[in-house]
This record gives sequence, structure tokens and C-alpha cells, in this order.
Amino acid sequence: MASTAKSRDIAEVNALGLIGDGEAFKEELCRMLESAQIFSDFSRRAIQTLGGYARAYAVEKDATIFREGHKGSFMCIVIDGSVDIFKESDSHENKRITTIRPGKTMGEMSILDELPYSATAIATKNTKVVLITKSDFDNLTEKFPDLGLRVMRKIARLLSLRLRQTTGTLLDYLE
Repeated sequence: MASTAKSRDIAEVNALGLIGDGEAFKEELCRMLESAQIFSDFSRRAIQTLGGYARAYAVEKDATIFREGHKGSFMCIVIDGSVDIFKESDSHENKRITTIRPGKTMGEMSILDELPYSATAIATKNTKVVLITKSDFDNLTEKFPDLGLRVMRKIARLLSLRLRQTTGTLLDYLE
């Protein structure tokens, strides 16, 4: 596990407090990962392997997890609580796009493309999240290519579904 890279990747997110780490916390972390819809069909062994490349954090209500335009470096899985996603309009007004509830993910594009976040994520209440950083995802994929590919396919499918939904919504505005 690349804990130095992990610390650097999330250093900009001072709103996060590490919940637990290491072998003593591994079972709890695995339970958290199993609660994520994206990993619902993963074996226990795959979840345990993935757990070696993730960390759990507490986020206080109203804290910004990531900000639109800032360089992306991690994806999150909401375990408990909720997070509102905001997009800045042309008039610099933040508009709520959606709310991310437990079991759902956000920030997935950042571990694939390393581009700035396309929206801002703010906790609506005290929230627990599991983070997978870009550097840890790369390490996972290098050491366990089959598992990394499987996670990447899940992310690609999720992004495809979101794009289809967005296209449908856009069509409603155009008519």
C-alpha cells in the first residue's frame, strides 16, 4: 500500500478524518466496501484485496470533499450519511445536481483521467466515505491486473449509465 502517496493525494481534503487503518480495521473496511453497489457482485477475496488499497474517513457536515476545477485524485464510496453534488453555472451560482446516498460512488472519473473534478461534493450531514486514490488504483491494477480491469469495467459501465441519463435529461430541455 502506498500510504505516502495516499496522504499526498488527500492532503487537499482537510475535512477528512481517518477512521481506521491496518489489519485491525480491515474487516470493517471490507464490510464498508461490500456495501457499495459498484462492488456488490465481487467475491469476499476480491473485496479483501481491494481493501488493501482503500481507506475509510469521516467527513463533517457541510465539509467540502472535493471542489469543481481542482485536480482529481480519488474516488469515494459513501458508506453512511449523504453528499450533495454541485455544479457551478455560467453566472457562478452553485446548482445542486444530485445527492449521493450510502452505497453509491462519486469522483470515479478522476482515477481514470486525472483531470479536475467536474463538480463539487459537500457532505449534507456527518458522513463516512471510503476513498480509493489514483495512485492506489494504479498500484492495485499493476499488482492485480484482473481485479483492476474488473473495477475499471464497473466504473466504465457506471459512467456510461450516467451519460445515458444525462443525455435523456438534456433531450427534455431541448424539446
